Amino acid sequence: MTERKNVVTFKGTPITLLGEEVKVGDKAKDFTVLANDLKEVKLSDYKGKVVIISVFPSVDTGVCALQTTRFNQEAAKFPEDIQLLTVSADLPFALGRFCADKGIENALTTSDHKELDFGLKYGFVIKELRLLARGTVIVDKEGNVKYVEYVSEIGEHPDYDKALEVAKSLV
Repeated sequence: MTERKNVVTFKGTPITLLGEEVKVGDKAKDFTVLANDLKEVKLSDYKGKVVIISVFPSVDTGVCALQTTRFNQEAAKFPEDIQLLTVSADLPFALGRFCADKGIENALTTSDHKELDFGLKYGFVIKELRLLARGTVIVDKEGNVKYVEYVSEIGEHPDYDKALEVAKSLV
């Protein structure tokens, strides 16, 4: 595996991210995650759409809850050719409970807990915790990665404005 450009920390301590670091210009790799009803969801299900992939460790933490809520609020304003896909290693049941409790209707929350398929293909798996690091990936309608952010400190928020600006510029 090659040396990673992005260094990520958890409470100031460097962590190890497993998988291939994704970069702008890469062809987006297809992956399979589970929806709250345990049905498989694939990136290829949204071919022809701009896909915002919001990645976070767990909805049971404050920043993750705010990240999911913020992107959900923005998704309500998206045109139909933008799909918001949230991915964490939470169990599908926890994601479903969280969405029901918070009234989240616009974000498709998915679980990577089973195979870590997304996390390993996109380089977000935290080796020490078996959770996903925080970040955002945007894939254009042709399946190319147009934006990537690995948030440098897991407890910090992603750059929502930049991600949304990029997504909107692709429609």
